[in-house]
Formats: sequence, structure tokens, C-alpha cells
Amino acid sequence: MEYEKKMRFKYHSPPSERTRYFSGTKISNFFLDKEYTTYFTIQQVLNDLLDSELIVAESTHNNTNYRITASGRETLDFFEDKISEAIRQDIREYFSQNQIEMKKEADISADYYRTPQHNYAVHCQLRQKNIPVIDLTLTVKNTEMAEAVCKNWQEQSPEVYACLMDMLVK
Repeated sequence: MEYEKKMRFKYHSPPSERTRYFSGTKISNFFLDKEYTTYFTIQQVLNDLLDSELIVAESTHNNTNYRITASGRETLDFFEDKISEAIRQDIREYFSQNQIEMKKEADISADYYRTPQHNYAVHCQLRQKNIPVIDLTLTVKNTEMAEAVCKNWQEQSPEVYACLMDMLVK
């Protein structure tokens, strides 16, 4: 997967300009499951779209999420009538079947990085309607702890938010 390491990532826009992000895994799965193309073609197209600034990417330690830009939306609108009705139906079905999981992926994020003090900072975020309601950074001693926090945040962030609000708003 040397090709993936060469991909250039652009920083995402401010929260007020955000639209929904889609994980690289979800994008790949859709095209591969429908046998529309190969994995390597998907990676090349994503890289070309990034280079053309039609999409932007946000990378974490274990995934990359993509979002269409305003110029990407204009380009898509221009070519919209070139997409067959069968492919449009496949897209609608995919969104319908994966709506809850994709919303969860977009609303809950966690990533970690090594600090200058040789610890790990775990950045956790919970968003509602693309607005962060929790933006939390925790310092842990090693990668195992960082990975555990990331995994548990994905599964338990709504409960953590409810608990914090209950404790802090009393």
C-alpha cells in the first residue's frame, strides 16, 4: 500500500463550512461491492480529486475521510445527467442501508498523536449537526492506551456526554 502513503492531504475547512465527510473505507466498499472498479483505481481517482481540489481529506491514525468542496459540487452538478439511473439507484440504496452508521462516523471522531513529552494526546470529538458539543484532549502514556481511548470513544461518547452534562449542569 505504498501508494496510499504518497497521497497528499489538504486541511479541512472551518466547522461552519463543513458538510458530511465520507470515510475512505465506505467509498471503497461501495465501488468494490458493486464491482464498478478496482481498489487501485479508486485510490487514483481520490488522489486526482484531491489534486484538483474537488474534494478535501481529513486523515486520522486509521482512516481518511473525504468531503466534496464547492467546486466539486459544481462539477458534480455539471455531470449529473451522465450518471445512469441504475448507478443513482445503487447510491440511494447504499445511503439508505448505511445511513445510521455513516452518521455515527461523521459525528464521532477520535485520533491520537505523540507529544513532545513522549506521551500520547488523544483528541476526541462529538458533533451534533456538524457542531462540536465535546472537543476533548486526553494525555495517556502509550499507544495501547491511546488506541483503547479511541475505540471506547467511538462506542461510548454519547454516554460520556450525557454523564458530563448531568454532572456539570447541576
